[in-house]
Amino acid sequence: MKTIFMKKNDAAKKWYLVDADGQVLGRLAARVASVLRGKSNVSYTPNTDTGDGVVIINAEKIRLTGKKLEKKSYIHHSGYPGGLKKEHAKDLYKNNPEKLFCSAVRGMLPKNSLGREQMLKLKVYRGSKHPHDAQKPEPLILTK
Repeated sequence: MKTIFMKKNDAAKKWYLVDADGQVLGRLAARVASVLRGKSNVSYTPNTDTGDGVVIINAEKIRLTGKKLEKKSYIHHSGYPGGLKKEHAKDLYKNNPEKLFCSAVRGMLPKNSLGREQMLKLKVYRGSKHPHDAQKPEPLILTK
């Protein structure tokens, strides 16, 4: 038997639509990260981008469990003295819920050029409208 390694152009790409209304942030992010990597596909190859695209709608209605909304914070340092930037999850949830969801998914993808390429296939929107009708996204069935 031979092991088949898929090329990037040979993989059939699909798009999925996920409604984040009432979903828990971490659980949904883990499922979306798995779809972006292509782990559910038969042709999964770890070093190639064979994953599918995901469109998330209603990002402002996502849930955080426990006391994460009050206690969790996101830290970024510019590399310069005094360049520490800290933002609490409560402020991020109120002002930019898309960024909150993207950072959760980004943490579950590889930390290299492959992960950056896979993040480009994630589209997150606040309301229930999205401009990706041309991709014909299918609803993603989320198992509990």
